[in-house]
Amino acid sequence: MRVVFVHGACVRDGSWWWHRTAELLQERGVPSVAPALPSCGEAGLPGGVGGPGLPEDVAAVRQVLQAGDEPTVMVAHSYGGVVTAEAAAGIGSVRHLLLVSSYLPEVGQSLSEFGDGSPAPFLDVDPDAGTFGVRPELLVDTFLQDCDSEVQAQAADHLARQSLQVTGQPVGAAAWQQVPSTYLVCAQDRGTPPRLQREFARRAGSVVELDAGHHPFLSRPAAVRDLLLSL
Repeated sequence: MRVVFVHGACVRDGSWWWHRTAELLQERGVPSVAPALPSCGEAGLPGGVGGPGLPEDVAAVRQVLQAGDEPTVMVAHSYGGVVTAEAAAGIGSVRHLLLVSSYLPEVGQSLSEFGDGSPAPFLDVDPDAGTFGVRPELLVDTFLQDCDSEVQAQAADHLARQSLQVTGQPVGAAAWQQVPSTYLVCAQDRGTPPRLQREFARRAGSVVELDAGHHPFLSRPAAVRDLLLSL
């Protein structure tokens, strides 16, 4: 078994965001990988108008999935659920999807359909540049309030400006309709409201709730590891 982690919006260096859970998995002999998402500027290409969007993110994740044939569990966080919905479709090695505080789109849905039409207060949107990002001064209180001080201090170095294109680009597949799935609701999440998570969770095969904020793989890594090993 291997694990493929797909990170959320407006961050880079996926291996850092997942490292606490990945290290615990490695101790149990389970390797993992966290693909870079081009829309977050991780492919050496600038995001924004005309830059990489959702299709490029999907292609990057599919390339990693197709590079091996061992049984794979995909872990999708937040925006990563949009990428995974399409990227995991038709990949025979993918045995389970773990969706963490994740958007869970139907075919043809885009990220923008899950909001109320206005940007969240913790986001900084630059329509001229065609990018959006997390306001650094709101990062900890919104997303990392239950993490330790070391994680809180390091996280800002792993933020990214992301292409606005991803918010309006619809997914062409919904892998969770064919692949067994578990939704992890983060009950103390201040970024993606638990109410919205529970709506998405109804689409998944099974649901687990954890008393954690937006990044349980950093604040409660043993719990996330144990959940993964149980799938």
